[in-house]
Amino acid sequence: MRNISYKKISLLAGAMAFIWFAAPIYQFLAYEGKVPMWFPADIAAPDAYPQTTAFSAHPQATAALQLLAQHREEIHAPAISAAVAVDGKIVWTGAVGWENIEQQIPATDRTQFRIGSTSKAVTATLLAKFVQEGKIDLDKPLSSYASNLPNPQWKGITPRQLASHSSGLPDYMDNYGDLWGMYYLFKLDKRYTSVRESLEVFDDTALLFTPGSQFHYTSFNTVLQSVVLESVAGEPFLSAMHNNIFKPLGMNATGAEYALFQPNSLATFYWNQDGKHPAFRVWQNVDLSHRLAGGGFISTPSDMTKLGSAWLNDDFIAPKIRKLFWLPQSLSDGSINPQNYALGWRWAEYDDGKGIIKNANHGGVSRGSQSWLMVIPERKMAVAVMINANVEEFWDFGQVSMPLARLFF
Repeated sequence: MRNISYKKISLLAGAMAFIWFAAPIYQFLAYEGKVPMWFPADIAAPDAYPQTTAFSAHPQATAALQLLAQHREEIHAPAISAAVAVDGKIVWTGAVGWENIEQQIPATDRTQFRIGSTSKAVTATLLAKFVQEGKIDLDKPLSSYASNLPNPQWKGITPRQLASHSSGLPDYMDNYGDLWGMYYLFKLDKRYTSVRESLEVFDDTALLFTPGSQFHYTSFNTVLQSVVLESVAGEPFLSAMHNNIFKPLGMNATGAEYALFQPNSLATFYWNQDGKHPAFRVWQNVDLSHRLAGGGFISTPSDMTKLGSAWLNDDFIAPKIRKLFWLPQSLSDGSINPQNYALGWRWAEYDDGKGIIKNANHGGVSRGSQSWLMVIPERKMAVAVMINANVEEFWDFGQVSMPLARLFF
């Protein structure tokens, strides 16, 4: 038997270690469409896409389903689901397409989707409740609420700066000061059952600017905010959300993906190169617990319209709190931030060619899923739409909410 030199063994071990380290990064880039996928398994697009609604008697039910069906085809999504609520009551829900293509499971109003950054509006609801109850002052430093923060630069940040993305915290791709944390963000396979533990993915990175001076949108703001909320609530963040928001509002399909109850109706999530690839591929398994508060919840359009409607209920969110949280925030120089971002919500006055629709909203993009929630105060209406795929330009997906809302004006 020939002897293998120590140098060759070292080179082989080094090569294997490099592949082990680099594989998650390559896979991440592959699903971003930056590099080719390894051994992709295509699933042919189905010949037919079922349509379901629990509100077939509504005079606009057929038109709403036709609108969803046309939009699903245009953006090449496996499924699209939507709900509309007026005066605090769900008046229509509908779904077109497949919850799971391989198993031939049609999407319904019970199908759960990853809601991405729409989670920020969900978390902002608990923040608003605590502000309303006098438990949190938006302009007190975080050190007043959460002790032993791992990064000393965070102590002077305020809840308002976190909720309005003016804290100076980095985004995922700005997280160079925390290389292991950045690596975990590529791997997306680590389970965090504690929101404080999830701070490790960005706790070693310096602030990008003096808090309050600039705007920089990042889910890390909401993750850190969840630590404050947990501390004030005196219970785990997910429990606080359940006890204060989900249970009172009857949001039984909303929660953490890793805490799914059985049986469930979680959609299968698909990749199709932002709608450009004719076939579908099942998205890789990911764990989004590190960003739960800012981008990790799952839900349904029905549950999201319940949340949106709650913001129009004076007994749940007082008018002065609603006004405060939907007011675009100013930076330290007095200018309004460039995204018209309020506190966990965006405020928009959108002209769809038929008039201006003033609304509070938040969209979300996740792995193989997208979400949109819009609340229209003048119509006492909430509209939510979700898909189990991604599109290149978010509004190519979200724009269907406008004609859908107008059907129910």
